[in-house]
Amino acid sequence: MRGGQRVELSGGGALEVDAVVLAQGHQGALPAPPEAEELAFAARHGLAYLPAGYAADLDPGVIPAGEPVLVRGAGLAFVDLMALLASGRGGRFTEHGGELHYVPGGSEPRLFVGSRRGVPYHAKTGYRLAAPPPGLPGFVTPGTPAGELRRAVAKELAYAYYFELFNGHPARTRMGWDAFEPAFAQAEWGGKELRALITKSVPRFADRLHLDRLERPLRGMRFGDLAGLGRWMAGYLTADLERRADPAHSADLAMIHGLNALRAVVPPDPWFQGLYNYLASGPPAPRLAELRALARAGVVTFLGEGIRVGRDERAGVWRAVGTSVPGAVEARALVEARLPEPTVARSTDPLLGALFARGECREAAGLLDVRLPDRRLVARTGAVHPRRFALGPWTAGGPGIAGFARPGADAPLLRQTDALARTLLSVTTAARLRPAA
Repeated sequence: MRGGQRVELSGGGALEVDAVVLAQGHQGALPAPPEAEELAFAARHGLAYLPAGYAADLDPGVIPAGEPVLVRGAGLAFVDLMALLASGRGGRFTEHGGELHYVPGGSEPRLFVGSRRGVPYHAKTGYRLAAPPPGLPGFVTPGTPAGELRRAVAKELAYAYYFELFNGHPARTRMGWDAFEPAFAQAEWGGKELRALITKSVPRFADRLHLDRLERPLRGMRFGDLAGLGRWMAGYLTADLERRADPAHSADLAMIHGLNALRAVVPPDPWFQGLYNYLASGPPAPRLAELRALARAGVVTFLGEGIRVGRDERAGVWRAVGTSVPGAVEARALVEARLPEPTVARSTDPLLGALFARGECREAAGLLDVRLPDRRLVARTGAVHPRRFALGPWTAGGPGIAGFARPGADAPLLRQTDALARTLLSVTTAARLRPAA
């Protein structure tokens, strides 16, 4: 084959090709050690447990009807799960007076939902920017020290937010952007000078960006019982739906544009990825309205932030506690409402698993290691394969995984795809033009 590749097919045939591109998308994974422990606990006591995974791959039939179920996670995986366990079991949504209501089908479980943040992701916006988005000024650079990253990211997002507010809604500010921008750029993030500048130039409290409160809305809040937390959550969801539908709040969308721009600059960081998912990668507004309706119908009960789930061997139950409400909730069913952590070593993909077992690829922080910019596969020895490539959100890019292609990073992924296509053309063209031996 003059250096080509042979791809063996599951049906027994084979393909002779010049190059191979691994682009399988998100990878399934065998349970991580903590999940294996939960599975073993469930087996000992006859409990129901769903590990992390994609909704389409889960078996919601193991979740009993009418029983309390602990759900660890309130992001997109939870939104997909609630549809399977509500309308997917015969329930239906109806609209009365402009609001959505849920009519139970009778087979739903009772979902007790908690997470680190305690609230679901924000709904997607339903409007456009009032002013063209700016190029971010560069408070975050590839050389920003890790200890300063959060402050630099916060200032970048505030810059994008206030640019839209001052230029798209100037009647709600007391000075022009030309006067505000240089003072903002020079002031230290979180310092008295910056707070005074914002207070002076943005008169309405509701128009100011409170990023800490936005990121952790339940921080420091305590409720006497789950009902009190539920009333607060109903107001929170209603306010989010209204704000994400009102173009008067287009500064929120500008901040999302800022997050997208930063994805090409910020190194892989769990905090930043979590912030991005929470603010910019939430469900469509109708799904959040469905969640509110399910909470009103008693199908969903919120547990608040800081959720911790423990195993009680004597009682044979899981027990959840959090920081928002006193007491604990017990259940004989537990769902990990999140996507699997990236892993090559535990991947369920047979091709990837075989390559890893033979040392023909390697893992970098759970991701498949590739060399940038050509995205060639890196073996366990560090050797780079000339004819094997990989592309997708599960790939890394050498030491420090600087080329991490994060899920949802559409523009960078398109650029990477275009560059890879050019590399493949050069490889395959060279193979076809090489004279036979």
